Amino acid sequence: MKSLPHHIKDFLRYLKQERNFTENTLSSYQNDLEAFERFLEKRKKELSFSAADKNLLRDFLIDLKEKGLDFSSIARKISALRSFFRFLKRRDLIEYNPALFLLTPKMKKKLPEVLSVIQMKKLLNEKGKEDIWGLRDKAILELFYSSGIRLSELASLDLSSIDFNGGTIRVFGKGRKERIVPVGRKAISALKDYLKARELLSRIETSAVFINRLKKKLSARGIARIVKKNLARISEDKNVSPHTLRHTFATHLLDAGADLLAVKEMLGHKNLSSTQIYTHTTVERLKKVYKQAHPRSER
Repeated sequence: MKSLPHHIKDFLRYLKQERNFTENTLSSYQNDLEAFERFLEKRKKELSFSAADKNLLRDFLIDLKEKGLDFSSIARKISALRSFFRFLKRRDLIEYNPALFLLTPKMKKKLPEVLSVIQMKKLLNEKGKEDIWGLRDKAILELFYSSGIRLSELASLDLSSIDFNGGTIRVFGKGRKERIVPVGRKAISALKDYLKARELLSRIETSAVFINRLKKKLSARGIARIVKKNLARISEDKNVSPHTLRHTFATHLLDAGADLLAVKEMLGHKNLSSTQIYTHTTVERLKKVYKQAHPRSER
């Protein structure tokens, strides 16, 4: 009979090959399930899925809470356990799913951090270095703000994915789902300037749009560093990131009257509820403007 670690490997292989999960998601699932594996070892339980029951899973969650994990981390681990044991049940490896009755803690949705239009103009209108790396960084910032795509999507963007004439890019989101996203004129221009300089380099062995100084594909981590460094010039918030530009993209569109469903499609959200959080951000901004401007707002 296979042990728990073997079934975790089978599960991760299934998610990758049949569900097309991204490497980041697979890594998160692996970390969460290995945390459960370590908990079993600590309890001196046999490392077998048969050792897990409802009470043991409950004790695992209590242990996580006592360690000070926040609700979002615990909720993610619950999701991983439910998916894992559902996988085992569907393959008739267990008689019942002990994670079936685990309840995900309800969390208050935190409104995303959003940069103002003035901040974005300041960021994108500043004249940077005119060498290839300065042009690359400019193109990254323009593309993030113009398209609202995810960090992983921008990192995996291929040269063949850009339609300069149509002003669109083809991206692959979660589950490798393809979508076409419109890109503004400024971003297209920044991409052209960068790629023109990129063509002058020799021996580039990758078709990835964004490359590092070793002429290899620029990693998501490398892109995040570039974005955070540039955003630090216009924001004192230490939590700003590529995701901040995604939030800003969506909020600015909705502020200008864009259709919610259209924004949902551009962001690549599976459910409308994921997009609706930006409507709350927009409403809060409207309330703030109203309170500052209307003579009888205090009522």
